[in-house]
Amino acid sequence: MSTFAWPIRVYYEDTDSGGVVYYANYLRFMERARTEWLRALGFEQDRLIREEGIVFAVRSASIEYLRPARFNDLLSVMSDLQHRGRASLTFKHTIIRQHEASRPCCTGEVKIACIHADTFRPQPIPDTLLKEIADGS
Repeated sequence: MSTFAWPIRVYYEDTDSGGVVYYANYLRFMERARTEWLRALGFEQDRLIREEGIVFAVRSASIEYLRPARFNDLLSVMSDLQHRGRASLTFKHTIIRQHEASRPCCTGEVKIACIHADTFRPQPIPDTLLKEIADGS
């Protein structure tokens, strides 16, 4: 499947006392990229809740920190859909400084579950979304 890239500027609030991106914020950056990926496919998460009764929840995350990102860096979050199940998606994320693709700051694998918004039980990913995912590959 194709790679989706989303730019992120590192703000002061994203950094720790050492001036580098606080480790948990990389997860936030990955979340933003997945939200924008859905938006690029034509799906808003609030509309998915309202019309389909589903939400996406992180089931697991594995992150490897390789190089620090710092205040005011312009990053790209590269998101690759690695696996598409009936009720789950697995993404590989690579966060780089823009124009330094060969030297990532962070990599991660995030597994997402599609769940019913009220019961939190697994739900199949809507066919309309599966079609857009397949067409986008």
